[in-house]
Amino acid sequence: MPKVQSNGGGERAQIIELIPALRAFARTFCRSPDDADDLVQETLTKGIANIDKFEPGTRMKSWLFTIMRNTFYTRIKIAVREAPGLADCVSGRVTSEASQEWSAQAREVRAAIEQLPEHQREVLVLIGVLGMSYEETAEICGCAVGTVKSRLNRARAGILEFLGEATSSALVQRRSGYSAGGFLGPDRQSRLIDR
Repeated sequence: MPKVQSNGGGERAQIIELIPALRAFARTFCRSPDDADDLVQETLTKGIANIDKFEPGTRMKSWLFTIMRNTFYTRIKIAVREAPGLADCVSGRVTSEASQEWSAQAREVRAAIEQLPEHQREVLVLIGVLGMSYEETAEICGCAVGTVKSRLNRARAGILEFLGEATSSALVQRRSGYSAGGFLGPDRQSRLIDR
């Protein structure tokens, strides 16, 4: 891994602290945990290699999330040119699922999130799961705050529709106490649905 040149700002410590958030954000792009980890590693490598371009006084988290988002979209462009249809390959799918009720509910919520258009899913995870502000999300996604709010509203409506729920409070009451694929706790469920 490239060596971080410190300019007194503690960039290395900031980057290390952000690895869990980067992993969570990478899962919005990649279904496979291995692919998500590869995306995190590539993001970290690019971030460290370009640490001199980080502007002190700005948020490291937003900077790294933007690098990750751009890296992912670059990968997609390359994959479309080189190997169309690879994303639908059945070799990456799980062959047997756990039978516990919470696992079934988690899969249902994850499926609802995954069926959202990518730009809505991205905003939903940034705000609802990772707790980013509308302004930070707008900066990362390269759009206006109003667009972020609109995408978030559409994402919530899409999840409710997919799950057959009329209101967000009915969803939270019915599904309290489980997590979606390990990344939604009860405290984050209400943020995800009601923010």
